This record gives sequence, C-alpha cells and structure tokens, in this order.
Amino acid sequence: MRILMFGWEFPPRMSGGLGTACYGMTAALAGLGHRITFVLPQDGEAGAAPFLDLVSASGVPVSDNDRDDGMEALLRRLTLRPLPSLLHPYLDPGHYHALYLSERRRFSETARVYGPDLIAEVIRYGQAGGVLARTLSFDVIHAHDWMTVPAALLARRISGRPLVLHIHSLEYDRSGEKVNEEIRAIEREGMEKADRIIAVSHRTKRMIAERYAIPPEKISVVYNAVTRTEAQRAYRTERPGERKMVLFLGRITFQKGPDYFVEAAAQVLHVLPDVTFVMAGAGDMMGRMIERVGELGIGDRFHFTGFLQGEEIERIFSLSDLYVMPSVSEPFGISPLEAMMYDVPVILSRQSGVSEILKHALKVNFWDVREMASKIIAVLKHPVLAGAMAEKAREELRKIRWEKAAERIAAIYREAVSGAPEPERGQI
Repeated sequence: MRILMFGWEFPPRMSGGLGTACYGMTAALAGLGHRITFVLPQDGEAGAAPFLDLVSASGVPVSDNDRDDGMEALLRRLTLRPLPSLLHPYLDPGHYHALYLSERRRFSETARVYGPDLIAEVIRYGQAGGVLARTLSFDVIHAHDWMTVPAALLARRISGRPLVLHIHSLEYDRSGEKVNEEIRAIEREGMEKADRIIAVSHRTKRMIAERYAIPPEKISVVYNAVTRTEAQRAYRTERPGERKMVLFLGRITFQKGPDYFVEAAAQVLHVLPDVTFVMAGAGDMMGRMIERVGELGIGDRFHFTGFLQGEEIERIFSLSDLYVMPSVSEPFGISPLEAMMYDVPVILSRQSGVSEILKHALKVNFWDVREMASKIIAVLKHPVLAGAMAEKAREELRKIRWEKAAERIAAIYREAVSGAPEPERGQI
C-alpha cells in the first residue's frame, strides 16, 4: 500500500518521542511491504531513512501555477530547493511568534515565506500538503497530531483517499484545562472528518470520546513500541560505584510533572544524602525548577543537563540507576521503554498510557510525592528489587515490538480503504 504520511519530526532531528515513534512505525510498515512518503515541515537529511521517501513540505511552493506542475518538476524542487521551517513539535503560539520575529531579523524573506503566527503557518503547511496530494500517488493518508490536520484534510479533499489520524497527544494533555481553543478546534475538526483514528492508549481513546464527542467505534488503540536496535549502541551499562543516579528525561513542562520530581528528590535526599538527581531536557518550567532546587537546598545533588539527543541520551541512560516519569497527563510515553532497554528500573505515573502495558514498572499517582519518594528509596536501597525489575522488563520488551503495531496499523488502513468512496479529483 502507498501511504502519504504527514509528521513533525524524524531522526536525526527530533524534539521528543514522536520522532522515535515515527521512525519505528515507518520502518516496520516498510518491512511489511508498504511504501511511505513522509512529509516534514523542515529539511530532511539524505540517507536518514532508506526505507521511505522523506519530503520537506517547506520546499513546496503553493502558487496556482506550481499546483499545475507535474510530479517530476515538484520532486526536483523538493530535492534542490528546500526551505527551513519554523514549525516543530510541542510549539505553542508564543514560542512560534518569538521564532518568527527572530528569523525575520535574520532573513529578509521570512515574512513572505512563513505565516505571521502559528496557526497561519500550519495553514501554509496545509497548502503544501494540497500540492503533494495533486501530484503524488497514494492509497491512504496518515497524519500525526493537530499541526498536520489542515494538510491531511486538504489532501483528503483533493485525492478522495481515506484519512487515518494518529493522536499521540491532545491539547488537554499539553495544557490541562487551560486549552488553546484554536488548537482544540483543529483537533476536533480533524477527528470528526478523519475516516479512522488511532489512539496511543485507552486513556487517550477515552479522552477523545469524552472531550471531543467522537464515537468510540471510530477509534482504535495501537500502543507505541521500541525497536531493539535502538539500544544496541556503543554504550554499555556503566553505572559508577556506590553513588546512585536518578533520572528525569523529558520536556520540562507542566505535562511532564518536573515539579513533583523535584519535591520527591528533596524527600529522598533526607534519607539517602548521596544520591544524584538529574533533570535532562528543556522547557518553560526549567527556570522555576532551578529556583526550587535552590530553595530546597539540594543544588549540590541535583543537575540540569539541558536538551539531550542521540548519543547523549544513550549515555545518560547507561549511567542511570533509576528512571522516573511523573507525568501529569501522558498519552503514552516511550522513554520508559527506552530506559528499560538499558536495564534501568522504571517508576512512572498511573496517568500515563504506557502504564497500561507495563506490568513490572512501579507506578504512582503523579501528585503523591511521598509515595514517589518512598518507591525511589526502595529501588535504590534494595539491589535485588532493582535487578528483578530489570529482568522482568526484558521479558516485557520482547512483546512490545513495532512489527506488531505495524500489522495493526496496516489492518486499519485496509479497513479505511475498503470503506472509502472512489477517489474524485476536484478543485478546492
């Protein structure tokens, strides 16, 4: 089957778990014989993924004349004249505006290339999706999260092909009850008009049904996974000596619960003063977390690494004795699976989708700092417990594979295609 896929990050350029998921998913789909054209709002790097066509939507002009060009000319422009995009995962309107102003000062053409605000830029990206839909040949459209919705809906309208919308995160996950109504409206429109919806957990499926009034029978749950080779790198386990290290890895934002991690760390250090806590990542709460660590007087046992990627992430996992994911609202959460690949025991919040499939991770409610601290202490003080958790995790990971997820996704494609009307090419 030929798949036109719209996404927001792909290795080696990644900001979070979505890129990891897209890589594992597309590799497994390609292994089943499917052909994927993956559209990004930024320049793809040659050779990053030999099993799919990586296309930069920022290099797609959207004038009327260009919309009439043939595939050969379009692909030549995509290959030779790509333009960088200001869009990336986890971007909010405020951060987009700051980027836009910064780039406008650096490049005089920015104002006429990019939209003046986040929603306008998403719409521009959607127009590029329409260009591709007129020129590429595909059987199904697969789109990831809200920023791809305008592109996916335009591609669906032009091609008549069915749309599968993959929900990795909702505005309610990212913002709690203080949602951006424009983003929420785009999410709702995408889910209402999509032929099928994939949710990364039953938690996310329930939220889609309850918050957006989408019929549950339209939503299929497909869990994320990890690819075994992702952890077979140069680094082996190299945990140093007696001093233990506890890791938080993720965006330092409301959704990920970094404040609960800091409070738990302070309680742990009252009992185990030699433990080192590491917060790896970046986000809008980072300054507040640094201040709170200072107020608690634990700065000598707490380290902030900033944003990590690639081998830096592999190294930090290899040095860690325990990984904690205290997310307030986590649709899935791939990072615990990645930690388990390095034999790192995991504590995660019950408010995460991945907790639905991990039976041998310790679980806490994100707000229960006392229980979180108690379980951190138990794992660090009892090597037998930590070893048993790592051993059981290896057994669980054997069953959590992208190959199985891809088979389920392919079945959803077939259902969508068999129930879709015959394509009707038309004008907007």
